[in-house]
Amino acid sequence: MKRVLFVLFLFLCSAGQATAQSSADDVIVTVDSSSLRFSPSEVTVEEGQAVRFVWSGQALPHNAVAKDGLFDSGEPARDVDYRFVFEIGTAGSYQFVCEPHESVGMVGTVIVEPAPDAVVEEEEVPEKTPSVSMLSSITLLTLVAVLHRPKTD
Repeated sequence: MKRVLFVLFLFLCSAGQATAQSSADDVIVTVDSSSLRFSPSEVTVEEGQAVRFVWSGQALPHNAVAKDGLFDSGEPARDVDYRFVFEIGTAGSYQFVCEPHESVGMVGTVIVEPAPDAVVEEEEVPEKTPSVSMLSSITLLTLVAVLHRPKTD
């Protein structure tokens, strides 16, 4: 039972590290409230990567909405932490706006580059050695024969 709990503990620890890693690769966009601009106003990511729109304690409420509707952080708010992952197949350029402040130029662009092709290297497969399999089989059969031989009195 202790071994099962230990394996479960290791699994949970590794799952937590994977989540932290995916968040570390996020590109962060904030708000420059002094000029009503996104900061930075243009970001570049790869497919599979996320953009996080993060601000808090703003005097005016903001949101981030893609012009084509791909993403939407919701109603304008003073505190926002919205994350959007650009999945494989979403390469392109996406204009986004702060709806209440679009008319004063609060706009931005996310450029999504195609994910790099995964390089698949062929692993060299070692040739199987039949003698090892045969030796193991003979040893196992000999052991079985010795353990199950009839007893003579």
